[in-house]
Amino acid sequence: MVLECRDVVKRYGQKEALKGVSFELEAGKIIGLLGPNGSGKTTLIKIINGLLSKNSGSILVCGHPVGVESKKRISYLPERTYLNLDMKVKECIQMFKDFYQDFDDKKALELVKKLSVDPDEKMKHLSKGTKEKVQLILVMSRNADLYILDEPIAGVDPAARDLILNLIISNLNPKASLLICTHLIYDIESILDDVIFINEGRIILHRNADELRSQYNGSINDAFREAFKCF
Repeated sequence: MVLECRDVVKRYGQKEALKGVSFELEAGKIIGLLGPNGSGKTTLIKIINGLLSKNSGSILVCGHPVGVESKKRISYLPERTYLNLDMKVKECIQMFKDFYQDFDDKKALELVKKLSVDPDEKMKHLSKGTKEKVQLILVMSRNADLYILDEPIAGVDPAARDLILNLIISNLNPKASLLICTHLIYDIESILDDVIFINEGRIILHRNADELRSQYNGSINDAFREAFKCF
């Protein structure tokens, strides 16, 4: 298994943000972690990436507990921009090359050219959609076992969303898994192999995407609406 979560609990004071979350992710899958705002998606992702500590439970990434070894195997796109906006695109690529041993700078430069991004332009001068492209280029140019993308298409126009999804699919290592966290189900449902619904810190559904499509006339979005109408 690429990722194993067992009874993961996270508390903020008296509030439980995650209430015994358990699931497994196989290699070579694209999995949607789907839920409304405040459902626990980002908290869970930050714990998997070692950015938050859990109160109890266990997490293994390719057999390794969260730590130095697990972080080597994860390529993570956070919800918010983390790059220095005064840096040029090519400087961001060089930074990733220096920081990650598995980063393919040639691939990154090819993608920058393919997507008509000026490598000499500073990040702060790019449109929101182009910033999203650059961040995804950097994340997808690593040779990781698990890619985790937190809201990779939020706030960009529909045309840019299609381009970004194509970038994700065409550059994914076929032996790796991708966990994509979003509330924009309609835009990403066509690429999913498996679906996890989370609400109020609990996993309420984990199923094969084709099974859900068959049950709900081809629409995972409809399955989502049905699952959450009672919450």
